[in-house]
Amino acid sequence: MTGVKHMKWWGWGVDGVAFHYEDKPRFAPFVLEKVGLDITTPGRQPLQFDELTVPASQLTEDLRGQLREIVGEDQVVTEDLERVVHAKGKSVRDLVRIRAGKLGRVPDVVVYPGSHEEVQSLVKFAVDNDLVLIPFGGGSNIAGSLEAPLNEQRTIISVDLGRLDQVLSLDDDAGLATIQAGAQGPDLEEQLNRRGWTLGHFPDSFTHSTLGGWVATRSSGMQSDKYGDIADITRGLRMATPEGTLELRPLPSTSTGPSVREMVLGSEGRLGIITEVTVQVHRVPEVREIQAYFFPSFAAGIRAMHDIARSEAQVTVSRVSDDRETAFSFATQKQSKGMSKYVTAGLMKFLEARGWDIDQLAMSFIGFEGSKSHVTRQKAMVKALIAPHGGFGVGQGPGALYDQKKFDTPYIRDFLLDRGAAADVSETAAPWSKLKPLYDGVIAAAEKAMAEVEREGYIMCHLSHSYHSGACLYFTFAIADDSPDVLQRYDVLKRAVQEAFIAGGGTLSHHHAVGVEHSPWMEADISPVGVQMISSLFNGVDPKQNLNPGKVVHTGQPGISVLSDEQ
Repeated sequence: MTGVKHMKWWGWGVDGVAFHYEDKPRFAPFVLEKVGLDITTPGRQPLQFDELTVPASQLTEDLRGQLREIVGEDQVVTEDLERVVHAKGKSVRDLVRIRAGKLGRVPDVVVYPGSHEEVQSLVKFAVDNDLVLIPFGGGSNIAGSLEAPLNEQRTIISVDLGRLDQVLSLDDDAGLATIQAGAQGPDLEEQLNRRGWTLGHFPDSFTHSTLGGWVATRSSGMQSDKYGDIADITRGLRMATPEGTLELRPLPSTSTGPSVREMVLGSEGRLGIITEVTVQVHRVPEVREIQAYFFPSFAAGIRAMHDIARSEAQVTVSRVSDDRETAFSFATQKQSKGMSKYVTAGLMKFLEARGWDIDQLAMSFIGFEGSKSHVTRQKAMVKALIAPHGGFGVGQGPGALYDQKKFDTPYIRDFLLDRGAAADVSETAAPWSKLKPLYDGVIAAAEKAMAEVEREGYIMCHLSHSYHSGACLYFTFAIADDSPDVLQRYDVLKRAVQEAFIAGGGTLSHHHAVGVEHSPWMEADISPVGVQMISSLFNGVDPKQNLNPGKVVHTGQPGISVLSDEQ
């Protein structure tokens, strides 16, 4: 009908693609030891779609007719599957509830506008008729930014930007591209690559997320060390608002009062619907490499990343995993065969002979791009920088494997959910001086929470997205619990992690946005006055809360979403 691609309604990615452990001999024993979960038993499948009780659409025929006049008859959809797909994102809370048939407040209609003008007409139509609009990109959000308030009585329209997926213009001299907001990562890159350019923005959700979604949530990509976060990449934009079209020209810098661009970044649809973004782009590099390194400990790896960040080295990726995540990565590898099996064993013996505790080993990936001579120089600089910290290069092979599989990790979460474990991620950022103490505090808080709920679990971390003053710490955690009240125990763990971020001097979210999952901690992060400023901005632009209500700021308690009665 519309030709727009969507993920499956009950999990990540597309049907027919899934995580398999059978060719990874160390994975099942690892999960059994760390989480107490026997993954060799058959998984519990989600409900079939026809087993769901989908609330009937509240769209009246009069409103349907007016929507058809705006976007066209074929672009107004009320089928149950479409409405369920657009009801939630892909947070662990979303997936646990939707797999159990707890759908919450489902949009009454999904519309697919084909131009900025149609989106602007939809915004005006919603405000004039006191309806609710929720913008939808790829549906990958994990912060609760997509679902409607449970008690929302007004007609809810999900505005899917999937038809707005084109690179509209490219300024070769300025290195600027204007791109429609509904363009998903792979399609966007393919269009740019054909002309010799790249955006360089590769978040974990890259294969199923959109440019507009990246801007609306202040996304970061795996190569942000070189290309910057989406806030750095975004130079101009076009947005449909209740007051008309906001046009921000792609100027290199301005001194024209508070930045409206910054107000839009991270606004999650509360101020309007982004339809076009002008971004800075770069020529596709001649050489691109991801090299792997080992460090004797996570602390040593952090110090090495700090030295790289404040040096003249220009890397695209600077990532180092703690010993927990390194062990997990080894457990997900396929069986080594032939010479590689003996090389791996020999390497471990070599490191042990150097006095390394293999159980504390930290694996790192560092990326290089540019001309051949530039990459050669950068690798030499990094080698010299990491040597004082015990860093040891292990070649391009592991890095190439990481590069190939970097977007597949979310499929593991679905696999674990099928077998009774709830897994999630939370990330923060803090100054270099606070990173290791913050890390220690989060690990301790998480383990205390798991003991409190009397469930086995696991938490691991990696450092990524380095800056001059600090870096991002990205935590992944899971608890074994297949009971109906798993989310109650998950909330205890999630709350412990988030509060440890704030206590350790970090932010509540580095790049996964606020939504409703993180909004209870906003006052602790930006102060009560900061929250009041944001509230005043939202209320001034959207006084009747027609635009994605309840996101970013709300009055809920920590760890408890005001949007749901299923905890």
